[in-house]
Amino acid sequence: MSTSIDLRDRYAVIGAGPSGLAAARNLMAEGVACEVLEAHDGVGGIWDRANPRSSVYANTHTITSKKVTEYPDLPLDDDLPTYPRHDAILDYLRAYAAQFDLMPHIRFGQEVTEVTPDGEHWIVRTSDGTSRRYRGVVLANGHNWSPRFPRYEGGFDGETMHSRDYDTAADFTGKRVLVVGAGNSGCDIAVEAAQTAESVAISMRRGYYFVPKYILGKPADQVGDASQSLRLPIGLVRRVYKLVLRATVGRPQDYGLPVPDHKLLESPPIVNSLLPYYVGHGRVKVRPEIKELHGDKVEFTDGQVDAVDVIVYATGFQVELPGLDRAHLSWRDGRPDLYLNAFSRQHDNLFVAGLTDGTGGHFPTVDLQTKVIAKFIAGRDRGSAAAAELARRKADEHPDVSGGIKFIDSPRSLTQFELHTYLRQLRRHLDDLS
Repeated sequence: MSTSIDLRDRYAVIGAGPSGLAAARNLMAEGVACEVLEAHDGVGGIWDRANPRSSVYANTHTITSKKVTEYPDLPLDDDLPTYPRHDAILDYLRAYAAQFDLMPHIRFGQEVTEVTPDGEHWIVRTSDGTSRRYRGVVLANGHNWSPRFPRYEGGFDGETMHSRDYDTAADFTGKRVLVVGAGNSGCDIAVEAAQTAESVAISMRRGYYFVPKYILGKPADQVGDASQSLRLPIGLVRRVYKLVLRATVGRPQDYGLPVPDHKLLESPPIVNSLLPYYVGHGRVKVRPEIKELHGDKVEFTDGQVDAVDVIVYATGFQVELPGLDRAHLSWRDGRPDLYLNAFSRQHDNLFVAGLTDGTGGHFPTVDLQTKVIAKFIAGRDRGSAAAAELARRKADEHPDVSGGIKFIDSPRSLTQFELHTYLRQLRRHLDDLS
């Protein structure tokens, strides 16, 4: 039996992960009423390993240090390690929801199946048959949960999994493992698998730059943030970074890893100094791209053939915004066309929070992003000229947030930007709307 509920006085926030929590907190801080719809039975999004959509494995730690990771208005505990484990982050997100009294505004067990415009409102339908009418929608369901799989000629008879389904290396004991993809997850899994597997290989389409988590005893991301905030020419930044990496990690080819086919910063660097170590010790073999699958064997583009028991596809995720017709966000090249990765160009009451990948702390980035969204909504309610100007600009302007970096042509680059350039754009809008 279907039920209809009229909630036209408030916004729907879809998802109670890091982005949805920040959106709800900032909307309410601006006096914009909202309700959060969460499919799972608790907050945290992918950081809750009990969530079926979680891509977090048993030994996951943040790849950003805690000072870069935390929301600006709730610091992580001082007694936590520099790079906290997943359970500490989940506790932190729960504390954030409690600190800002968000829990009474969250409806759990509400899987959104359809989001459709109806005049100046939006109808949001959930899997239990309920239809709710809202004044607007903020989609905050994340973009690291819908696996992307490559396609190859032939077939494989062994076990396959996506990195989202990986838990611990104990599952690989005595097996021959091939990890496909050399992003942060792929490199982590290859290193962990080397502890238990009979053999481990990693298939890499291209070479990458590897960054340690510490430089001269300081978290590497804090060192990087300090240098990039100086707004130095990108060429100079690259030269400095190259010297630092040469002194701390060395060149990838020195370990037997492929030479990167791009300049530093044109693809997110891999925050992992252990993979080069394991490759250098022969514990992880490096292979090029897969050419064809042959039963229990894998043929690579260089002619090598490996016998394999398990293939782990660490090949990233595709952007999914469930229930919303793609026409409402003018999708192109596998992603929605949004103003500053957040504002619908067609609708003044439709937003996406957290579609960000700027090689920095996600929580503070989405906090600033949703502050701008909340200020815009509140400004429109007041008839603000600044909000009207932003509504005009977002329809067809495309601010350059590359920071002078030409990102490589890769699915990983679809949501990529130079972090400080992006944050400056958001702060400029926040100042205008304030």
